[in-house]
Amino acid sequence: MVCIVSIIRYPKWLSFFGILSMAIFHLPLKVQKNISFYKLMGTGKNGGFDIQPQWNQWVILRVIEKGEIGLPQFIQWFLKMFNCTSETFFLKPYNSYGVWDGKKCFGNLNNKNEPTQTKIAVLTRATIRFSKLNAFWKNVPAVNTNIINSKGLIYSIGMGEIPLIKQATLSIWENIDAMKSFAYQQKEHVAVIQKTRKEDWYSEEMFTRFEVLENYP
Repeated sequence: MVCIVSIIRYPKWLSFFGILSMAIFHLPLKVQKNISFYKLMGTGKNGGFDIQPQWNQWVILRVIEKGEIGLPQFIQWFLKMFNCTSETFFLKPYNSYGVWDGKKCFGNLNNKNEPTQTKIAVLTRATIRFSKLNAFWKNVPAVNTNIINSKGLIYSIGMGEIPLIKQATLSIWENIDAMKSFAYQQKEHVAVIQKTRKEDWYSEEMFTRFEVLENYP
């Protein structure tokens, strides 16, 4: 199993076609038999975790059980026609809890042996309770600023299926120690995690760790 995250960027003057693609890409993804789970998502302004969307940047997340890993031919043709650029990460999940739309999209994974010699990726996603939207977005800026400035961070992006409500983040770290330093020692992040538990912000959530595959075929 591999999770493939593709960040697609349209020329700014073609942003409308990025919006359109989020509707028409469902069909070719649904009919590709080796995709067990997928999501089409927008991103925050400048690619960050922001309440304002970045209209020309979109994310295709796929979970491939085996076989062909390329995007469906129609999607490849569409992206080429509109002169898109892309960045793709190949991620091997090793630890995951929670669900995404009621589904354990990475199965039951609880490998406690953390990889020490590879880059690490972390995917978090949540459905925010409507009554907790104000609390959630009020606390985002401080955490977002601190993760961007964190030692050992290689890349981070904020993503969303439904504006304001269904949100996700992907961060990539040099190693497991760098990730844990932010997750468990960065005070703003720790404080927000405590609030989410105490105030029950989420109706659904998922947290997954991955090895970043450097040379995936």
